[in-house]
Amino acid sequence: MNSMNLEIIALVVEFCGWVLVCCTLPIDYWKWSVLDGNIITTAVLWCNLWKSCFTDSTGVTDCRDLSSILGQERHIQACRGLMICCVTLGFFGAIFALFGMRCTRIGGTDTTKAKTACVAGGCYIVGGLCSLSAYSLYANRITAIYFDPTYTDQKYELGSPLFIGWSGSVLCIVGGSIFCLINGKDSKPKR
Repeated sequence: MNSMNLEIIALVVEFCGWVLVCCTLPIDYWKWSVLDGNIITTAVLWCNLWKSCFTDSTGVTDCRDLSSILGQERHIQACRGLMICCVTLGFFGAIFALFGMRCTRIGGTDTTKAKTACVAGGCYIVGGLCSLSAYSLYANRITAIYFDPTYTDQKYELGSPLFIGWSGSVLCIVGGSIFCLINGKDSKPKR
């Protein structure tokens, strides 16, 4: 398989990973819990990075936005920042990738295109590491509270967006690594 086909595969892999990460941001149920009781009083509590909600047994949902930046817990602030960095780096990585790929006619000489493609791969690798860190930090906080026997408040469980985000982060890192490996040797000027 030639390097142009590998570049296209790497672009598709990293872009799919970036889309998965972006899709997890607005998804609810990053963490969730059920208040058990009789059928009438059963409720579901769920949160993500932006809001905290309560759904009762009749299906009525009451949400509270987590709008204060400085009033939130530190891990929420860190996760928000890391996720915003990932989305931004993925956006710029896609632009650099389109300019740096061998199959496009814009971007300059082969050496310049290879350097631009390496920058794109680096953006995706760093973005994937940022989102992987955010999901892991959020999950670590949930599991630490869940397994703490002295914690008496409501305990939460991991939600599906964390698992989707982990897989998207890995795809970003793998696609960016392939991009860098393919173009790394071509980015050095010929003597």
